[in-house]
Amino acid sequence: MDRKALTKTLNKIFGWGVLCVLIAGALSFLGFLAALVIGGESGQELAAYIHRRYFPVVIRVSSLMIGIGLAAMYAGKERALSLDTGQKPAEED
Repeated sequence: MDRKALTKTLNKIFGWGVLCVLIAGALSFLGFLAALVIGGESGQELAAYIHRRYFPVVIRVSSLMIGIGLAAMYAGKERALSLDTGQKPAEED
């Protein structure tokens, strides 16, 4: 597999993964909102479940997607995290 195909595949996986993680974040917000509306012990149990069981999975998947995105950047030889912009400084008058 050549470098361009690998970069394209990794970017596609990264894009879909980020979309899934964003949806998972929205679902956790809605879960906490539902727990707030429900209130009482049931709401507390729902919020505790989201915090203890759901968040660790979402954080692990997010970290995996970040790794895939970085791998795609390095495979494509992109310099997005570099301070060097490749531009020459403007000449002084």
